[in-house]
Amino acid sequence: MKPLLIIIFALILLGGGGAGAYFYFAKPAQAAVDASGEIAHAPKEAKKKGHGKAVESKFVELDPLILPVVTKNGVSQVLSMVIVLEVPNEEAMKNAEHLAPRLKDAFIQDMYGVLSHEAVMNSGVLQVGPLKNRLTRVSHKVLGEEGVNDVLIQVIQQRSM
Repeated sequence: MKPLLIIIFALILLGGGGAGAYFYFAKPAQAAVDASGEIAHAPKEAKKKGHGKAVESKFVELDPLILPVVTKNGVSQVLSMVIVLEVPNEEAMKNAEHLAPRLKDAFIQDMYGVLSHEAVMNSGVLQVGPLKNRLTRVSHKVLGEEGVNDVLIQVIQQRSM
């Protein structure tokens, strides 16, 4: 009788594990259905905020930006970043590529002495939110408000010295 209970318990355990794995890994794709019963497809082009026009965004990857973090005792860290600009159209993309050296210079000038302050660094760890806001503000100064939709930070590396 005891071996039969062990076998039943093992089958229940295996069945539960198999069912759990099935439901975890085999999630069916869910499609959005509109009021008429048709499957609603997501638009291939992103819509610009506040406008009904469809806009196709372009992306411009800038060269890596390397900045020292300077404190009272000298350089404490070296920060490396890869920044990508999201621009609204082909013309803005060409303009951003053309002005990339000026933009990189503006980023360095804006952030060079600020990285050690509490607004951007907290216990030696970079705070991405304030940094992204500064990069966005600088890009709008260089490329214009309509020239940049968003500043995307792709990679951040911090190296202690």
